[in-house]
Amino acid sequence: MKQWPLVLLGFVAIAAWPLLTDDVFLQRLGALVLLAAISASAWNLIGGYAGQVSIGHSVYFGAGAYASLVLYTQLGWPPIAGAPVGMLVAMALAAVVGTPTFRLRGHYFSMATIAAAELARILVANWKLLGAAVGLMGPPVPRSVVDLSFISPVPYHYLFLAVLVVLLGLTWQMQRSRMGYYLAAIRGGDRAARSLGVPVLRYKLYALLLSAAFTSLAGSLYVVMVGFIDPDSALGILISVKMVIVAALGGSGTLFGPLIGAIILVPLEETTNAVFGGSGTGVTYIVYGAIIVLIARFRPGGVADLWRSITVRMARRAA
Repeated sequence: MKQWPLVLLGFVAIAAWPLLTDDVFLQRLGALVLLAAISASAWNLIGGYAGQVSIGHSVYFGAGAYASLVLYTQLGWPPIAGAPVGMLVAMALAAVVGTPTFRLRGHYFSMATIAAAELARILVANWKLLGAAVGLMGPPVPRSVVDLSFISPVPYHYLFLAVLVVLLGLTWQMQRSRMGYYLAAIRGGDRAARSLGVPVLRYKLYALLLSAAFTSLAGSLYVVMVGFIDPDSALGILISVKMVIVAALGGSGTLFGPLIGAIILVPLEETTNAVFGGSGTGVTYIVYGAIIVLIARFRPGGVADLWRSITVRMARRAA
């Protein structure tokens, strides 16, 4: 509880960020940080709290992105109107993928999620309704305010911040509920959790459904801001890897770990892309790989664990 004033101060700083600079690049950077925090926090529900390391969450991200633009191209709806549809589709996919794969353990589960995501990417790349390999584009010009098509990144910043606050609030409530305790037991080990009477498969599926829904919402928000999607930008493995690394860097299984990881990683990634031009994909893979090695070797608990150890050490010295 002593950390809440610091947390409140941090969110005030995040809210004030786009008002402190006129640089469009820096304003857009703030929106991208919040979007990455949303997707990583959604992944954290299953990967951090339940300990099920999914590397195929791009399939849920893509479900939200494609649902938004398909409803626009086919029915003329505002892209954001497709967000609820995308969430339902993502939850259905989560039920189909999770039911068999949750019987696998460790890296076998992770490999199965990668296979599911790659299968989805290949299918979408050959599906004309979804634009095939060319992709889909949103409204070229804003038709109304409902299209959420803004020139400035500032409105997106506050939209993403609102969604992140809601997601973190739900996660905080989940931590304190029976589901949070059950997921903590599952993270410790399936057999131990079953011995305590925890319905393991059911609560794994609950966590995956919730995670898939918010990951899909992140995909819809991404499309609203960017206005274009194709199989690689929506379903590429780098989407899933980024969620994992952002959460792990900040501290998976913690409330604010994904946000901390996004604040560190996204500016690093965007700066790398700006320096090397284009998307900087090759350099991005190198950066991601280096971060994985450093986390695994020196601080598996991420920055949140480092901060906790520092505060404990300072408290002991003060005592």
